[in-house]
This record gives sequence, structure tokens and C-alpha cells, in this order.
Amino acid sequence: MEKVDRPVRTSVRGAATRSALLDAAAKVFRTVGFAKAGVSEVVAQAGASVGSLYHHFTGKADLFQALYEEFQQRQQDRTHQAVAEARTAGESDPTRLMNTAARAYLEGCIEERETAWLFFSGDSPPGFDSTMRDRLTEWTDRNVALFRKADEPVDEALLMVVSGAMLLAVTEVVRREDLAQARRLADDVIAILARLESPRS
Repeated sequence: MEKVDRPVRTSVRGAATRSALLDAAAKVFRTVGFAKAGVSEVVAQAGASVGSLYHHFTGKADLFQALYEEFQQRQQDRTHQAVAEARTAGESDPTRLMNTAARAYLEGCIEERETAWLFFSGDSPPGFDSTMRDRLTEWTDRNVALFRKADEPVDEALLMVVSGAMLLAVTEVVRREDLAQARRLADDVIAILARLESPRS
């Protein structure tokens, strides 16, 4: 008989504990950094037990990864909403839609710059750089799909330049303590990206 995987159900209490642990981990990581953070500090901050942490996560690296996945989901929601609003307003050019998504991503990093800094500071679990590269590749692939959907020629070199520029831009934007400076930098980056075009165009 074939085994059927059943969905894992999380109780309201379990979901609340998981959320408290993630909030606590974010505070501890922001305060002392990932490398110096300890599981004991996280559970103390969350008012939870070590056992509850290991019920939901395999350790602090898993906590870090979960924080990143949740951040990325919020960022994806932001970019999708921005593109949807631009389409509703009549925008159909794939390059301008890509830049709209890029601007929304940068704005999200500014709004959550303390959280974003966790992932771009270099103080992260082993192998996390690979995760970041994978996400950048996924972002590039989504942009390729956007161009193909619009029946536009796909210039992979151009998309690579944009993707690399975005990674550097996010790193610099989240370093700015002054919100106005961060937004000016984001505006300048998007203005430059908007002027890029394929060498074959």
C-alpha cells in the first residue's frame, strides 16, 4: 500500500511559540550577530524552552534560514503587488516592470533594514552565501519569464548585470542609517538601471 504523506498540523499555541522564537532570534542576531548568538539567549528572549526550540527548528542556523525565507516571502509579496499595480495602471513594458519590482524590493529592504542587514552583513551560517546566490538566480529567472511572456527578446547578459547590481545595491542601501539617504540611493540605482539596454538593441 502506498504511503500517503499527511499535512503537518500546527496548533495555535505551536504557531505562537514558533513566531516568538523567530522574533527572539531576530533580536538576538541583530544584537550580537549570528556567530556569537546562542540558543540559550534565543529561548530566554522568547520565554520558551530549549525543547520547544528544537521541536520547531534544528538549531540557530535553521532559525536564521527561516527568518530569511519569511523575509523573502514578504519581499516577493511587495514586488508582486508593485508589478500588479503598474500593470493595472497600464504599464506593459517588461523592462519597466522589472525596474518596478526592483524598486519595490529595495524599498522593502529599507523598511526592514535591520532585518535585511542580517542577511547581507556576511555574519551568517555556513553555506548561506549559496542560498543567496540561488535566490538571485530565481529572481533572474522570473525576469526572463517576464520578458518571454511579453514576447520580448531575452538578453541574459543584461539580466545578469541587473541582478548583480541589485545584490550590491541592497547591501549598500541597508547600510544607510538615514532613511532619506537610503531612499535617494535606491532611486539613483533604479534610475541607472532604467538607462541600461542590450548592446544588440
